[in-house]
Amino acid sequence: MTVLLRELFTAAEVDRLRDVVERVHAEVVSAAEAGETTVNVWPDGHRLETVRGTTIHWEPDAVGKAVRSLSPVSHLDPLLESLWGEPRLVEPMSSLIGAPAGRFVAKLNFKRAGVGSEFAWHQDFPYWYGCCGAAAYDIATAIVMLDDNTVENGAMTLIPGSPAEGPVRRDPLDPTGLLVDPTVVDESRAVTVEAPAGSVLMFPGLMIHRSAPNRTATDRRSLLYCFQPSGRPELSALHYNPERLVDLP
Repeated sequence: MTVLLRELFTAAEVDRLRDVVERVHAEVVSAAEAGETTVNVWPDGHRLETVRGTTIHWEPDAVGKAVRSLSPVSHLDPLLESLWGEPRLVEPMSSLIGAPAGRFVAKLNFKRAGVGSEFAWHQDFPYWYGCCGAAAYDIATAIVMLDDNTVENGAMTLIPGSPAEGPVRRDPLDPTGLLVDPTVVDESRAVTVEAPAGSVLMFPGLMIHRSAPNRTATDRRSLLYCFQPSGRPELSALHYNPERLVDLP
């Protein structure tokens, strides 16, 4: 249920991707600062701004402005768009989901040096379920690591085998209704995935996972391509409906 492909992309390919994501980041932030945005504040107080077809999720506690994520992003550069058809991603992802892999959404995550924040235990599944119902069971994510992932810079920590256990109880204290209840997580099973830049980690939406803050002097950046069986609507064509979450634990 989890696939780790070490150094799937070459150093030269990773360098080019880094250049692209930093340019995209700069252009989006510049547009936001020019006031071209619409603003949404989530129940947990996190601020989101939508500009040029992408949503900026700002780091909630950073001094000044730091971007936590951009979503969607593939439309912002041809190189990012081309990864949807990259056989090195599509073929193993098709095997993982058991069907020809099509696009759902592509994201860009940042854990900037010294300010990249923690992401508590969660499954991606509840948010996807709020958008597309039972089709969320078939969505999986490929994380393209643009920097070395280490324990110190907040590499992903997973609970192996958790997808087979289905949707788990959500945290009753979380105002978004999306985080996992930490009391149900068996942390003795946890594995932190350390891997060099260019590696790709793939896992289904039911995987319980978290990431620690980045307190190092270097960034940790990742591209996330979320795939589903081809022919289904992309996330951009759907609307999040929190009322669907009553179906879940």
